[in-house]
Amino acid sequence: MGTADPRSPEMIRQSIEDTRRELAFSVNDLRSKMAEITDWRGQLRRNRKAALIGAAVAGFVIGGGVAASLSLLSGRR
Repeated sequence: MGTADPRSPEMIRQSIEDTRRELAFSVNDLRSKMAEITDWRGQLRRNRKAALIGAAVAGFVIGGGVAASLSLLSGRR
């Protein structure tokens, strides 16, 4: 019913070792990519100007929203 594997035991061992090496390479590659992604401090350092501009805009929008809400609640326009 089943077909016998035409490879010798040594060929099978070699195939397993090749697969282990490829897997180790893939795991190391994934680790380095994850380290780059999760390095938020490094990303912030590299993009400092954009982060500061974004923070300033967010502060302006939030501050304006709070001021507008307070003026609506107090009845002033």
